[in-house]
Amino acid sequence: MDANAHKSQGFVGCDGTKIENGNFKVQSVSNQWKTATPYIRRDFYKITLFTGIARLHYADTGILIDRPALVFSNPLVPYSWEPVSDTWTGNYCQFTEEFMNIHERSHQSFQDSPLFKIGGNPVCFLSAAQYATVEALFQKMIEEEATDYIHKHDVIKNYVNLVIHEALRVQPAEPVSRPTSAAVRITMSFMELLEKQFPIVHPSQTLSLKAAGDYAKSLAIHVNHLNHAVREVTGKATTVHIRERIIAEAKLLLRNTDWSIADIAYALGFDYPAYFNNFFKKQTGMTPRSAKLVTTGSN
Repeated sequence: MDANAHKSQGFVGCDGTKIENGNFKVQSVSNQWKTATPYIRRDFYKITLFTGIARLHYADTGILIDRPALVFSNPLVPYSWEPVSDTWTGNYCQFTEEFMNIHERSHQSFQDSPLFKIGGNPVCFLSAAQYATVEALFQKMIEEEATDYIHKHDVIKNYVNLVIHEALRVQPAEPVSRPTSAAVRITMSFMELLEKQFPIVHPSQTLSLKAAGDYAKSLAIHVNHLNHAVREVTGKATTVHIRERIIAEAKLLLRNTDWSIADIAYALGFDYPAYFNNFFKKQTGMTPRSAKLVTTGSN
């Protein structure tokens, strides 16, 4: 399995959402979901223009969105949507930093932006006039994406930046929480270490960092300090992040490779396949073998 295969086949989030061209997706939606979406991280930035009533579960905070709003999501913080009203409409775009060419302009990350940074307020409420302005920009993205213009993505990037600047004009007043800068740095360093271990591309590749203590040692801090920072910033324990990422990778390996269950277990850091079997079943309700049969049978 090629380490870059996920780019050529489309950028896939932990919840299965796919960016078809590998870097960008834009869409108009209405009443797309009736039940809460999974509470997980997605592997891309997302801007959602929303009108209706829903509750956004973001980190350890619940935010009621009961009027037109823009919602900004980053790849490090888990979130989910819970519908409250029966009807709603909106637009969204998903993109990677690679698509926006962030690193060509500076060493800054979108995670440093006031709208996307962890610990900030992800929701920007809009007036009717502001909503109409942003909706028009989304419509321009959709129309441009449908063209054959060779430089269309350069045009789309400008529209995305205009949406961001419209939100910055509104300037949300109060952040949801104010984690210390040290907590943010520690959390981002932990997340980077976690992601650097994936994807698993060969059975001989084994996770070197398996537990919270391993990450704490690598970051040269006490494990309690790491746990406190990660929970403060994301609302979830360090072990939960590790567990969810391992399960997500296990599902990908079960679905996309012909490796044995034992090979997958060892690659994911389990000393014995039985340990992996018990872990996977506890988290998903299925054994790895059953999951592999289900995914194989659905192809």
